[in-house]
Amino acid sequence: MACWLYEGVLLFGVVFIAGYLFSALTQTRHALDNRHAQQAFLFVVLGIYFTWFWHKGQTLAMKTWHIRVVDRFGRPLTQARALWRYVLAWLWFLPPLAAREWFALPAVEVAVLLGGWIAVWALLARFHPQRQFWHDALAGTRLIDSRATAARAATGPRGVEGSR
Repeated sequence: MACWLYEGVLLFGVVFIAGYLFSALTQTRHALDNRHAQQAFLFVVLGIYFTWFWHKGQTLAMKTWHIRVVDRFGRPLTQARALWRYVLAWLWFLPPLAAREWFALPAVEVAVLLGGWIAVWALLARFHPQRQFWHDALAGTRLIDSRATAARAATGPRGVEGSR
């Protein structure tokens, strides 16, 4: 959870700069003008951000918390698998956003619904055999502790430090 919070803080800067860039390029003067185009633009920008960093193994927040994303065999993600993980990660947000459109819910109710849905989605990971989030299971990815990987690499195959 702490990694999510830190990721959100970092993404604030990414979204702010991307939003400013979009507004400047499209000469948007009112926040609601070009709203759907800006949302699509931000979806693409966030997709590039996550796909790029997941392909490298970690986002900036994941580095801080020593979390690494790999495929189910422990290999780094391909660009395609990282993109697929990004698309599947939107399952966290789609049901509440769809409910907002279908039932014309006000913003406060959408925020409560979104928070509740994210809590349910996170709790569902408890029912997965490896305790993975379901978007990771569907994408064929998993999160690992990068400190354990680094420790294994440092000790070598026989457990002797420095052997290779």
